[in-house]
Amino acid sequence: MTIVSVSELKAHLSRYLREVRRGGEVQVLDRGRPVARLTGLADASSTTGDHHRQHLIQAGILRPGTAATSTVLDQEPLELSSDLRRAVDQDRDDRL
Repeated sequence: MTIVSVSELKAHLSRYLREVRRGGEVQVLDRGRPVARLTGLADASSTTGDHHRQHLIQAGILRPGTAATSTVLDQEPLELSSDLRRAVDQDRDDRL
């Protein structure tokens, strides 16, 4: 669980909402005392996501994959140049 002050939460709300969407929890402190806890709504988001995915498939916008994911996951990672790696790291700084 991540613990943040109210001012930190206000300054970086998007970052903490992303963390909650990914299954994390954020405890909010006001002057050092816990006042709130942010948690995700797992049931609502997964149902909405599944419905949206099915809608895209029916509309012909999305084509479901047919290959096993293990074939992709077993491959060696790509070697990135240091400039590209640095750019990606900077872009993802606020993400967990």
